[in-house]
Amino acid sequence: MRSKRPRRLSYQPRGMADTSRSADMSKPSPQPPQPASAPTEYPRALGAVRLSNLTEVTTSPGRQRASIQLCTEQLGFRLIAEATDLEVSARKMSPFERPSLSSWLRCPDEYDAIVWSHVDRAARSVVHMSELIEWGQKHATTLIFGMPEEQRLVVTPQVDGDAIRRCMNLAYAAEQETRAISARLASTHEVLRATGRYGGGLVPFGYKKAPHPSGVGWCLAPDPETVAIVRAIVDDVHSGLSLVTIARKLEAAGVPVPRDRHAQLQGRPMGGRRHGRDFERFRWTAGSLSKILRTPTLRGHRVHRGKTVRDAEGSPVLIGPPLLAEEEFQALQGILDTRSNGIHPKRRETSLLIGVAYCAGCSGRMYFATRKAYAYGDYVCRASARGTTCPAPAAVRADWLDDYTVGRYREVFATDGVVTREQLLRDGVRVTVTKGQSGGGPDRLAGPDTSRLTFTLGERPETRQHN
Repeated sequence: MRSKRPRRLSYQPRGMADTSRSADMSKPSPQPPQPASAPTEYPRALGAVRLSNLTEVTTSPGRQRASIQLCTEQLGFRLIAEATDLEVSARKMSPFERPSLSSWLRCPDEYDAIVWSHVDRAARSVVHMSELIEWGQKHATTLIFGMPEEQRLVVTPQVDGDAIRRCMNLAYAAEQETRAISARLASTHEVLRATGRYGGGLVPFGYKKAPHPSGVGWCLAPDPETVAIVRAIVDDVHSGLSLVTIARKLEAAGVPVPRDRHAQLQGRPMGGRRHGRDFERFRWTAGSLSKILRTPTLRGHRVHRGKTVRDAEGSPVLIGPPLLAEEEFQALQGILDTRSNGIHPKRRETSLLIGVAYCAGCSGRMYFATRKAYAYGDYVCRASARGTTCPAPAAVRADWLDDYTVGRYREVFATDGVVTREQLLRDGVRVTVTKGQSGGGPDRLAGPDTSRLTFTLGERPETRQHN
């Protein structure tokens, strides 16, 4: 078990006076002077706040903080910091994957306990709760759940069967509740899609929410302001402008992206959190433009998972009047198809170095991309996909960088076992790639130029968030 730094700890709740001495003591006899006692240093607690806007809209971060503060004071802990993960689903992300909390879990010596307001703020899965308890025992860290409506739950590093069983039971109940909510939402949205009604969520660009003609519920109608923007984008494509150039034009004009436009129509501020970072407003990119121009919603079709929803007779279910005529839409797709350059970013769950490989030119993540007619792919800088420009975009053959990283990891950690992406992220591995030079001889096909590669260990600055 990993030991903490020696500390003078007192678990007596604050404000409790020492009543062991009698109130009517006789005059004390003279005593030699005593050295002043060292001030009590209370054990350190990290508060953890989490909120998922999808399924827990009634849970307030403010109430969570109040519960955490009360709990730490009553137990005699000193609250040193807070890990805040908003718009983070406990169903989709374990505590070790959340942007803020994960960075703290990698530094267990900085606190003695973690405090949540409730078990479901920490985990909504039996597996995730089991992993968290195991981590606490390994690192001598107490896990505390305020549970304001119930009895407080404290899981110490020492094995406590009753507390652990209660934790697992509550995590199981939260997991079952999440599954039931997901099933109900899926069923509801299936019915709404089939009837052409709007069931909530991001409104397709070019439309706005409007009362359904039947008088029941909502549908979508063209939004004159964004319809004009769609038409201008289509005209720019026909005039020969690239999607990157069009995205820059929209940025320069201050046009809000679909997500920000939806927030405006809802009376909410633009921007938000994405990939662990906060933005005042989101950027236009070639990728976001491509999604708008490729979607069948431009034809007025209801879309689910990228495909047109059809009724029992096979006809498209409509969300509203089309923004483009069928001939216009097909002509647009033809132009976009001819511009394909043969290299396409592709999400690949097995890519080893997503979140590990970074471009030296812009410090941004590198992503896996396939190549037509080649058996291998590359890790490439995707600054343009983030709406920015990289002064020296890097690219490297994926299997070469995988082999290099695994080799260096095994060398540093003296292991010959299988190396997974989870291990690399857990240990803070970062591989930085600089841009290569064009040209060269046949030796370039033999393997990577390791002078372009830098292997480091430690925390990644963009994931460390001490709130």
